[in-house]
Amino acid sequence: MEIKQYELVLVNLDPTVGSEIKKTRPCAVISPDEMNKYLQTIVVAPLTSSSKPYPTRVEITQTKTKGWVVLDQIRTVDRTRIIKKLGALTKSEIETVKAVIKETYVE
Repeated sequence: MEIKQYELVLVNLDPTVGSEIKKTRPCAVISPDEMNKYLQTIVVAPLTSSSKPYPTRVEITQTKTKGWVVLDQIRTVDRTRIIKKLGALTKSEIETVKAVIKETYVE
C-alpha cells in the first residue's frame, strides 16, 4: 500500500506504555513521501476526538467530525500496523500542522 504524507490512516497503536495514546485509531502521516516509499516504518501523529486546546494539537474536521492531530505524540510505526487509508488533511490543515511542528520541534 502506498502511503503519502498528510494522509489519514487507521493504525493499530497497541501495545502502548504509560500515557501513550492507545488502541486502533486514525493517524496523520507526518513522514515525507520519499521515506514512506523506501522505509518499512512510517512516522504518524495520532488523532483524538477529545482534547483540551494545547498548543501542540491541531484541530481538524473530517467527514463533519471534529478532531485533533496530537503532535505531542508523534511516533514511528511499522507499516504492518496500518490497517487502511481514511482520507487526507486539507491544505489549510496541512499548513497549520507544518507550522506547529516547526514551532514545537525546530524553533
